[in-house]
This record gives sequence, structure tokens and C-alpha cells, in this order.
Amino acid sequence: MILVTGATGNIGRELVRELDAKGAGVRILVRARARAAALPERAERAVGDLDAPATLTSAFSGVDKLFLLTPGIGTAHTAHAVSAARAAGVGHIVHLSSINVIGDPMPAMGRWHHEREEIVRACGIPATILRPGGFMTNALEWAPTIREEGYVLDPVGPGRHAPIDPADIAAVAALALTQDGHQGKQYVLTGDQSLTVTEQVRIIAAAIGRDIEVREAVTPAQALRSRFPDGAPPVLADAITEAFTLMRADTVGFRTDTVERLLERRPRTFANWCAHNADAFRRPAAV
Repeated sequence: MILVTGATGNIGRELVRELDAKGAGVRILVRARARAAALPERAERAVGDLDAPATLTSAFSGVDKLFLLTPGIGTAHTAHAVSAARAAGVGHIVHLSSINVIGDPMPAMGRWHHEREEIVRACGIPATILRPGGFMTNALEWAPTIREEGYVLDPVGPGRHAPIDPADIAAVAALALTQDGHQGKQYVLTGDQSLTVTEQVRIIAAAIGRDIEVREAVTPAQALRSRFPDGAPPVLADAITEAFTLMRADTVGFRTDTVERLLERRPRTFANWCAHNADAFRRPAAV
């Protein structure tokens, strides 16, 4: 039995579908059953909360493998999940980390994920660590201003990165969970197209058939205010500002061929992702 945390998110949804298609036994951890309504019916539902360790015992009972995704800041969720996994006799963890862990020097976001990785490595359960770069779904943060005002605020200018479709991350996770040979491995995952924000916006514009203006943010702080108009926690604000600065400085765009090597196909393109998600960027039809 494979237990999937974060099953209702961008990666988790795709992973549950991948595992279901492979015929694997899947259990999903959710706070409320209603949140899993769109997921395959064959997947077991287990109600529990990583904030409440006492709720995890039954969810982890009989589990052989764990997909561990713990968003946000802090290590408590990771520690609670690992403790429950160890008590249940789980034999393999596939842990979602971040490409920021390999930064030199390591940025704040990398340090958060590194601390979680250390908890996983120290628990004694064989693990596979996935370190993806920026998700294609991050472009959905631009959807409100595209729909309402036809522009995107660009905080990184000439900076490039190789966004990855969460479905490709899920496909790698499913491989690691269902095939031998991945324990003890660390995989850095990216797309294979290095793009600026302007280039991404052009691809979105082509997908929706509408011109979109790119406005360069004067400072990272301006971009942060646009993303969090009501403000962000200071620790998170500082980390995002740092990330924008580092992304602006990378005018090449770090890429790996790991997805292609593991899946024996090229990663999905941003244009393909946009074609499947174009409606998110379109103005609602007039009633």
C-alpha cells in the first residue's frame, strides 16, 4: 500500500492518477473526505492531519511506501509523518524537496527543505529525494492580472529557469514508488526549456489568443506586494525576495536531463501545459 500526502495538490493529484493507472494500491491522506472527491474512487481515503500526530496511526497502518510532501515553512509536518512511518514499518519514502537545496550558497528556501531532508535521512527508512525546480503551475499566479487587466508583472527580467510540469514530477515519483533501484537516490528535476518570464507570457498569449503586456517590476519588493497585497509573513517575504534576486541573476537557466533519463521521454513543454490550462487565463464569458 502506498500512502500519498498532499494528494489534492498539483503534484499529488497527478501522482494518485498515475499510481491508480498502474494498478498500485493507493491510500490518500486528507483532512476531510470531501476534498478528495475528484480523485480516483479506487484510492482509499484516510482522514488525518499532519498537524495532529494522534490522527496518523490508522492512516499509516499497513502502508509499505510513503510519498511525503509537506508544504510551507517548518519541519513539524515532516517529523510527524516520519515518526508515524517508522512506527508503521514503512519501507520506503519518496520525499518531495526542492532544487533550492543544491544552491551555493543555499538560499532560505533551500535551508527549509534541507532541514526536512535531514529528518528523512536520519529516520533510518530508505528514501528517494526529489528536488524539482519551479513548477509550470506557478504561472497561475499571473492569471488574475492577465484576465482582468491583460498584464504580467515580471520580477526577474533577464533571468531564466526551466519550469517543470507537476505531472512530470508525479510520473517520476510514481516510478520511484513502483520500481526497484531508486532507494538512496536524489533526483534534481527540471523541464528542458530555459525561459524568461517574457517568453513564458508569449506562450500563454498564443494559447489564449490575446496580447499580454509584460511590466518589469522596479524592485523585488514591488513584485512581492503584487503577489501578496495583504502582506506576507516576514520570513516568507524575505525568502521570496531573495529568490527573485537569484532568479534575475541566472541568465542561463539551470537544467537537468533527469526526467528524460528516468521516463525515457522528453519533459512536457510549457506550451503543452498552457494548451491544457488556457481557460485559467481567459476572461470569463459574458453572461
